[in-house]
This record gives sequence, structure tokens and C-alpha cells, in this order.
Amino acid sequence: MSGKNTVLKTFKLAGTKDGQISVSRIEEPYGPNSAPVVSIGISLKSESEEPDWKAHIPYENLDELIAALKEAKDAK
Repeated sequence: MSGKNTVLKTFKLAGTKDGQISVSRIEEPYGPNSAPVVSIGISLKSESEEPDWKAHIPYENLDELIAALKEAKDAK
């Protein structure tokens, strides 16, 4: 069960011919009164209706996720 999905940004998935990453806000993702989440979707083909993989991140965890992503980038 999923509520309103607002795509915030899409960009090319590196290393693929036609893949993309999408970042969305989903309202009531788990039914009425559930808290909104950020959804990160990975599609191997940009015209796909649904991402091949996705992760739902609660807004309360975004700062920690961003810090971890920065750490991963710096460790590259």
C-alpha cells in the first residue's frame, strides 16, 4: 500500500546504458497516518514503471544517511 509519490529528482545511473536513480517523497507509504519517507529507486532502464530496487528512508534518518554517504565518498 502506497500513498502519493512525488518525484524530486532523477539522474543517470553510472555504469549503465539507460539506468537511472530517482529520489521521491512518498506520503503515507504504509497506509493511512503512516509517516512520509524518502524513496530512493534504482532502475536499469529509464522507461521502467517501477524501480528494480528501492529503499524507503524515514525523514528522521536522513542526516545519518547523508553523513554515511559522505563518509563512503571520502573513503573512495
